[in-house]
Amino acid sequence: MKCFAGLPFARARTIERGIINDTFETAITWDRFESFHDKVKAATGRAGQVTCRCTHVYPDGPAPYFTFHAAGRHGELSAQWHTIKSAGLDAVIANGGTVTHHHAVGRDHRPWYDRQRPPLFAAALKAAKATMDPQALLNPGVLIDP
Repeated sequence: MKCFAGLPFARARTIERGIINDTFETAITWDRFESFHDKVKAATGRAGQVTCRCTHVYPDGPAPYFTFHAAGRHGELSAQWHTIKSAGLDAVIANGGTVTHHHAVGRDHRPWYDRQRPPLFAAALKAAKATMDPQALLNPGVLIDP
């Protein structure tokens, strides 16, 4: 891959070779970062190796970007990936982070987004989507059910 934007497609290639890897990013305030970092790494790292870098830093806090790698078992790769990803994103929510930083939500993060999204915002989003995209052609099922 010659550019960062191509990295999500690398997941498909590595999983074919029995290597599970993925990333997720978040945002947290500075006063909660150290504990947050340790708990998210611990939750995700039980299954393999996890690294963290801060892609952006703001006066309020950093945007930690976690990457995990694990040796997979053929026939169980998808389930293993889901277990690791779930552990990481569950830890993000449990420790005060957000699953919606600047890379948005996407289908992979949708279940956790649904847990964090306030009901009033969900209703407003559904109303806007119904008005602006009545045929549900634009990213169906990514942020709300079609």
